[in-house]
Amino acid sequence: MKVLFTGGGTGGHVLPIIGITREIRKIYTKKDLQFFYIGPKDEFGEIFLSHEGIKVKRVLSGKIRRYRDWKSITQNLVDCLFKIPAGIFQAFFYIFFLAPDLIFSKGGFGSLPGVIAGWVLQVPIFLHESDRTPGLANRFLSRFSLEIFVSFPKTEWFTPKKMILVGNPIRREILEGSSQIAKKLFKLSDKKPVILIMGGSQGAQRINDKILEILSELLTNFELIHQCGEKNFKEVRAEAKVVITKDLEEYYHLFPFLKEEELKHAYQAADLIISRAGSGSIFEIAAIGKPSILVPLPEAAQNHQVKNAYSYAENGACLVLEEANFTPRFFLEKLKYFFSHPEELEKMQKSAKEFAKPLAAKIIAEHLVSYLTPLEIPKNKQ
Repeated sequence: MKVLFTGGGTGGHVLPIIGITREIRKIYTKKDLQFFYIGPKDEFGEIFLSHEGIKVKRVLSGKIRRYRDWKSITQNLVDCLFKIPAGIFQAFFYIFFLAPDLIFSKGGFGSLPGVIAGWVLQVPIFLHESDRTPGLANRFLSRFSLEIFVSFPKTEWFTPKKMILVGNPIRREILEGSSQIAKKLFKLSDKKPVILIMGGSQGAQRINDKILEILSELLTNFELIHQCGEKNFKEVRAEAKVVITKDLEEYYHLFPFLKEEELKHAYQAADLIISRAGSGSIFEIAAIGKPSILVPLPEAAQNHQVKNAYSYAENGACLVLEEANFTPRFFLEKLKYFFSHPEELEKMQKSAKEFAKPLAAKIIAEHLVSYLTPLEIPKNKQ
């Protein structure tokens, strides 16, 4: 059985695919199982995919930029007239000779060539939408799909008959962390509440900047595990060294990126999580049942991170702090308030667990395998 994945190439697309492949392997144990991925160049994502035994094929792709300056207009024309058609041409021949049994698309403009070529070659197509408001690419590609798996109950735009609510696929292994291992791994002092700060797979410089403004005061009250992003690491480390006094150094644990083996333990150690509002982060935080403050990326397409965050916050699972309202002092006071009112954190934990859908990857895997095999696979309730 050959399964071909495609997506936009970011961590938000790659990590759910990894979760699904692991679940398919548990269900379908025959030796003929093979996984492939087709998409635009993404060296960071390709490392993860290759590590999981997924063979990667690069194709050209493009995107539609919403800015109306001449540079963006020119780039849009180049992408639409040359890059995307060339990518479809590349994908057509790759898929023709590969002959996959189905295509699973995680969405994004990087998935356009693979899905369109697959549809022309009459390969069954399944789509997953991470966000409450679908982007332009998934809106367009939805017409080619047999089923559309969605993350949020009130997902917009798609035909209801095609939609299946499953949540966003996560790696179930991310739930297997230990707070005791975290204490040793991160050399936690166990003297203060632990706050985990994340900025998505690529970090978030504006969040880093605001944290650095009040770093000394944060460390006076809390212990921080801070994932700042590979490209931001040197700058953040240099600024932190200037700010932090000797007596506070043991409470600050800075990392460019937390690998799965590190992140799962950091999740368990955290008393509160600060994160962007990508669907992947939200569903991982919900699955481990941790209170959180979400800072949506304001530039995200279709304003989807803001909508994701407020959807998650509807039942009290998190506090949404939009960047326009994110002043360092206000943020610090909010943290102090939460930790002086533990009942508020407990309410968040309860709501997060109620929202969680930790079996999304397994349910999608069951749908895909049952489509290709005559075996009846029992359905799991979330």
